Amino acid sequence: MQNRLRSADIRNRKGIPFATVTAYDVSFCEAIEAAGIDVLLVGDSLGNVILGFDSTIHVTLDDMARHGAAVARATVRSHVIIDMPFMSYEVSNEEAIRNAGVLVRAGASSVKLEGAAHVRRIAAIVGAGIPVVAHIGVVPQTAALHDGFRRRANRGELLADARAVAEAGAFAVVLEMVDRDIAAEITREIAIPTIGIGSGPRCDAQVLVLNDLLGLSRNPPPFAHPYADLRTAATNALQSYADDVRSGRFERDPLTAR
Repeated sequence: MQNRLRSADIRNRKGIPFATVTAYDVSFCEAIEAAGIDVLLVGDSLGNVILGFDSTIHVTLDDMARHGAAVARATVRSHVIIDMPFMSYEVSNEEAIRNAGVLVRAGASSVKLEGAAHVRRIAAIVGAGIPVVAHIGVVPQTAALHDGFRRRANRGELLADARAVAEAGAFAVVLEMVDRDIAAEITREIAIPTIGIGSGPRCDAQVLVLNDLLGLSRNPPPFAHPYADLRTAATNALQSYADDVRSGRFERDPLTAR
């Protein structure tokens, strides 16, 4: 039986480009692993992509545990990172550790926290034996309350944030919508892998939301590069099905149809 990739395996990929995909359920996990992608992020973006909310702040710990467990059950070798949702780690180290433990029991190989302001939480969770991925730059859980979703270009602050989360014990860090030259400098500067999303090509890894990658999203972010147009393919398939039913061509019982 194959063992899942551990946090140390991911950390050792520093300098070796690798792909990461954000997924939320069992639908495409077999295809993701068959494609050789073995780092999956169960993001709280499921609030927007799957649950229809206008932001991620509505996502609960139960939501993350449920969807994370589905992805973990549907995969064999992949390292499964599960987001800790809004207000699941901010209150105290003890609550952060307890909630991270809930996600590990659900199937997480590691958990992800947003923002360099929470370095104490990162250190506490790592100290409890749970691997942590950090997330700096645009942090969607609170971006709407502060600077919005504009690209981050404060070099000094971003470098300090990257160093702080690495020193706190994170084994990797997501850089979201960071100026590409600053993202490249961070990647050179710190010893842990950087996982870019909208931060240019010189990060150690890249992550895309599965629905954006497959062309299923209605309004993908400007940095998302679709590799297929499954939205159109699905619409055409559904239209063909509906046309067959309306025209009487649909076979009710294909096992006995002649």
